Amino acid sequence: MDKLKILLAKGRIYESVYALLSDVGISISLPDRTYFPTTNQKDLAFQVVKPQITSLLLAQNKADVGFSGKDWVYENGVEDKVEEIMDLGFDPVRIVAAIPENVDYEKLLKTPVTIATEYQALSRKYVEDKKIDGTIFRTWGTSEGFVRDDPDSEAQILIDNTSTGSSLKANRLKIVDTLMESSTRMYASKEALKDPEKKQKIMELKMLFEAVLAARGKVMLEMNIAKDKFDNLVKELPSMKSPTVSPLFGDDGYAVKIAVKKSEVPVLLPKLQSLGATDILEYELRKVLP
Repeated sequence: MDKLKILLAKGRIYESVYALLSDVGISISLPDRTYFPTTNQKDLAFQVVKPQITSLLLAQNKADVGFSGKDWVYENGVEDKVEEIMDLGFDPVRIVAAIPENVDYEKLLKTPVTIATEYQALSRKYVEDKKIDGTIFRTWGTSEGFVRDDPDSEAQILIDNTSTGSSLKANRLKIVDTLMESSTRMYASKEALKDPEKKQKIMELKMLFEAVLAARGKVMLEMNIAKDKFDNLVKELPSMKSPTVSPLFGDDGYAVKIAVKKSEVPVLLPKLQSLGATDILEYELRKVLP
C-alpha cells in the first residue's frame, strides 16, 4: 500500500488533531519552515495546509484523509465529493447571521443590504433562501467591525462562525438566523475508499480515534469492599456493562473495578464511601474499545 496521505489543517484544528494522534500513539513533529511533519508511522504521510482548502484537496484526490470543519466542506461545495468518516466534535460552532442590536431584522430584509463574510457560497445561498437584495462583501479575518448601526457601516449583515456569541455581543450584534452547525470532522477522498488497503487503514484510524475519545470522558474507579457490604454496593454501581470483581487475598472481601463518566465522580465517590468501599482509586483511561 502507498502511504496514506493525511492533511492537517493549521490553527486550532491542528492542535486538537495533534493531541488526538498523540493519544492514539501516532507522534508527529513539524520542523521549522516546513509543511511536512515527520512521524513514527511508516505507512502515514502528513502535510499541513490551510483549513479552508483541506476539503478541496480531498475532493480533487490530492490526499486520502483530512480534518476539516463541516462549514468549509459546504462552503467549498464538495459535500458530495468527499466522505465524512466521523465527527470528532472539536471546536463546535454555528454559522450565523447577525445584525446590530437596535436594527429590526424583518425591515432590514426588505431593503438592499451588504453582507460581510468569509463564507461566500453559504452567504449566496442565504441571499437566495431569504429572497433579499444582497451584495456580498468578502472579509479576510475578523468581520464584526464591518457591521455597525451607522449609516457609514460597510455592511448591514454579518455571516460568521461563533461558539459562544461573546464576540458578537461585545460588538453589539445580535444573532438573527443560524445557517448551519459545524465541528471538526475526519473526511476521506472517494478514491482512497475505493482502495481496499487504504480503506482498511482509514477505518482502523477511525476505531482508534473513537477509542481515545470515548476514554476522554471516563475514568476507572477501583475499590475494596467487605463481603457483607458487597451486594448493596453492586446495586448502586454505574458501569459500562458490569463491574469487574475479584476476591481479595485471604477471602476477606472483593476488589471491584468500574469505568464511569467523569461527570459522575463528584457524586459517586462520597456515595461509594458511605456504602463501605475502601482504598478507592481513580485513574485515567487512555482508550476504550467496546
